[in-house]
Amino acid sequence: MIDFQNASFMKLKAVDPKGFSAMVSPMLIDGEQILSAYQSIRDGIVFTNKRIFAINVQGITGKKKDFSSLPYSKIQAFSVETAGTFDLDSELELWFSGLGKVKFEFTSNCNVSEICRMISGFVLK
Repeated sequence: MIDFQNASFMKLKAVDPKGFSAMVSPMLIDGEQILSAYQSIRDGIVFTNKRIFAINVQGITGKKKDFSSLPYSKIQAFSVETAGTFDLDSELELWFSGLGKVKFEFTSNCNVSEICRMISGFVLK
């Protein structure tokens, strides 16, 4: 499990969700679908219609992977910081009940407003 006290995924950029499909499909429940995916150099996150998978690639070869399932139903609050003139990164902070804060940092070309709208649709039902 990722260290929720220091949980931060840096410099994520949008990637084709098909690249993560084989990796997370065995963990999906009936009716769950991958909506979008983001990747840093090694780590990644996958948004489904039920939860967020935080994927932490470990070891020198990268064969060992840690998957943390973060259900939307456990989100208590979230914060979005958009890119600015000098600070080109966007940030998404999520507070999970019983887990604490998880922070995702996206490259400037990611549409964090779209991510925010997607999360709002699942959290504010």
